[in-house]
Amino acid sequence: MTLPSKPPPNSTSAVHTGAPLKRPSHTLSASIAQTATYTFENTADLEQYMRGEDPDPEREEYGRYGNPTVRELEQRVTGLEGAEDGVAFSSGMAAITTAVLSLVKAGEHVVLFNDCYRRTRQLVRVVLSRFGIEHDVVPAGDLVALEAALRPNTRLVLGESPTNPFLYCVDFAKLSAIVKKHGRVRTLVDSTMATPVNCRPLEFGVDLVVHSATKYLSGHNDVLGGVATGAAHLVSLLRDSRGVLGTVLDPHAAFLILRGLKTLGLRVERQNATALAVARALEAHPSVERVYYPLLESHPSHGVARAQMSGGGGVVSFVVKGGRDAASRMVDACTIAKIAPSFGGPESLIEQPAIMSYFELGPEDLERLGISPALVRLAVGVEETDDLMADLLNALRKA
Repeated sequence: MTLPSKPPPNSTSAVHTGAPLKRPSHTLSASIAQTATYTFENTADLEQYMRGEDPDPEREEYGRYGNPTVRELEQRVTGLEGAEDGVAFSSGMAAITTAVLSLVKAGEHVVLFNDCYRRTRQLVRVVLSRFGIEHDVVPAGDLVALEAALRPNTRLVLGESPTNPFLYCVDFAKLSAIVKKHGRVRTLVDSTMATPVNCRPLEFGVDLVVHSATKYLSGHNDVLGGVATGAAHLVSLLRDSRGVLGTVLDPHAAFLILRGLKTLGLRVERQNATALAVARALEAHPSVERVYYPLLESHPSHGVARAQMSGGGGVVSFVVKGGRDAASRMVDACTIAKIAPSFGGPESLIEQPAIMSYFELGPEDLERLGISPALVRLAVGVEETDDLMADLLNALRKA
């Protein structure tokens, strides 16, 4: 695999990339453009805008089509991903849904990796099926199965890397090479778990990258948002669809995500280091049956992760010996990590996927998906590594 020539984003780029040199009224931080509509000086000014001849490229007409604060966020994430353009949405799922609906139509076909976020799977398998869009689901990272699933009417390959909760990684260079042999197929990758700091899929030939900005980009567990970046002509399709579907991001939410971006490099660096240390300690612990972390040599995606990621991310999944009840005792005994969904914030969060993310599934369905009742997902925050480690080891003793 050929590594990208550009270095990954760091704390300097997280603070400065894509930020304007000068803002209105010379403010250091972005201003919140809290408006639903925009005015025109006269009818001639309006007609010029409607003809696409307005000299101000950032001029907007109505809040559903754009906002200055939201636009700055789009430009910041675009710069961090090394993309041509970006478009922001009201949530990560809004970004995925709008992107998928922009790229496929009735009679066409989607290929989906089976370890994608459950709501993404539901979108493809349930919602799209109502509109005559076919699909195939293939094992996570299995490019042989992926190529076998491609059809003449395939228009989209949808995946995540690393996946949640098993942290499987997709070889983007090989994925892109396979897909590009089949003409009009696009690749859409959810890179929320990686962040632009750890991996930039566009540099390996992926067409579009989506983030749930709710997670690492905002980084504080206090706002919802999503961003998609890629080639300008594809992003333009998504932006047009956003105006129709109404999946626009609120300007105050955009401001909060912009604020969080400034510490993205610092936070991800700490979370990378802590998660790797935790993963290694858990793998050596007698009460742990198996650990999933992409930079562990025991992980199936270790080689891919080492080749295309600069860090393994802040999520560690592991199976506790003793079954579901033992895992629950361990989770309940934690005092630092709080029981909650999501990841990417300053607080460490912990959950049993069988109880929370997959609570509606019975034993057979859980087994089919490979979700052990004793599986625990730990989303590492920015606490001191030694403090978090001591808390986890104490909780395991109580299990």
